[in-house]
Amino acid sequence: MQDLIGHLVQWLHTLGIHPGGATAAAVGDAAGQVGAAVGQAAAGLDMPALVALAAALGWASGFRLYAVVFLTGAMGYAGWLPLPEGLKLLQHPAVLAASGFMLLVEFFADKIPWVDSLWDTVHSVIRIPAGALLAAGVFGADSAAMGLVAGLLGGSLAATSFATKATMRAAINTSPEPFSNWLASFFEDGLAVAAVWLATQYPLAFGIALAVMLAVSIVLLVLLYRFLLAVVRKLRDFFGARPEAGRA
Repeated sequence: MQDLIGHLVQWLHTLGIHPGGATAAAVGDAAGQVGAAVGQAAAGLDMPALVALAAALGWASGFRLYAVVFLTGAMGYAGWLPLPEGLKLLQHPAVLAASGFMLLVEFFADKIPWVDSLWDTVHSVIRIPAGALLAAGVFGADSAAMGLVAGLLGGSLAATSFATKATMRAAINTSPEPFSNWLASFFEDGLAVAAVWLATQYPLAFGIALAVMLAVSIVLLVLLYRFLLAVVRKLRDFFGARPEAGRA
């Protein structure tokens, strides 16, 4: 800021305007006060923004966990988003490297029919708990009670979005052409980014959008009920819950 003031004073000199030392000092003090005020305002998020962030992290983790972790950590690392204490670990370079690598793996795995369903099955035990932990991290460092509430809601949102994604992919994979699968995958990529951005920039608008998406999820799960049952059977078989052969 002081360098900027110095360049401004030099530019005024070239125009024939010669501000005195007192004037330059007053401008510098005012700029310093503005900078301090901006820094103080950016030091934390207000309650609506925190609630929106927790909801976005929980909901988007249900279908794009690694993108959510990487994007949130990158925004914190770049100084674009003042992360709560419970989420500052996401901006560590090692965490960014790991989440960035897994983001790339998931990006390509999710574009291949049937591989995407296998990937979802494996990650059914990862995304929902991770969504709960990320949502809890928004409040957990300051309030254990709020952290627990956020974790429960975040896990529920992650479970809802995961069920919707897995059900839709089970229905889409019945089609022989791959284009609908690609379009769905790219839509989910953009949706995860849009959810985090909207929650951090316009919390109220995100709340409205989330309510709409939850309503859409319920409608899709009802309409695609038989595919939802197929997903549940696949998960049950994957985790060894299949009834033993010959048992009545």
